[in-house]
Amino acid sequence: MRAVVQRVKSSKVVVDGKVVGEIGEGLNILLGVGKGDTEEDIKKLVDKVLNLRIFENEEGKFYYSVMDIKGELLIVSQFTLYANVKKGRRPSFEEAEKPQRAKELYEKAVEEFRKSGLKVETGIFGAMMDVFIENWGPVTIILDTKNL
Repeated sequence: MRAVVQRVKSSKVVVDGKVVGEIGEGLNILLGVGKGDTEEDIKKLVDKVLNLRIFENEEGKFYYSVMDIKGELLIVSQFTLYANVKKGRRPSFEEAEKPQRAKELYEKAVEEFRKSGLKVETGIFGAMMDVFIENWGPVTIILDTKNL
């Protein structure tokens, strides 16, 4: 699994002109599922994201996690995180999991994040979404469970 984790002041997802997910201070998580990903990848990713210390203390040092600040999470599916652009100019998505299995793992990941007790919002899997991100810092971390 791959995730782009952004510390945000706020974030929302709009589908067909309607807000379907919205958070305040916390993390916007763009989440992609790759071929061969498993529930073990979900566990690794969720643990890493919830405990990333990317919120500052009084001295301006990264010290607190989203759990520590009781922040909110907006999780948006994004298969394009598996784009391969080595050949030509059109991305290949061969490394992305097939939609049915990707949706299943995405939903399980959302379920695991909800077990944290934090507010969790989502987009709509497979929909054309407008994602509004007020990146705070900016702070953006890229994670791949193959490297955790």
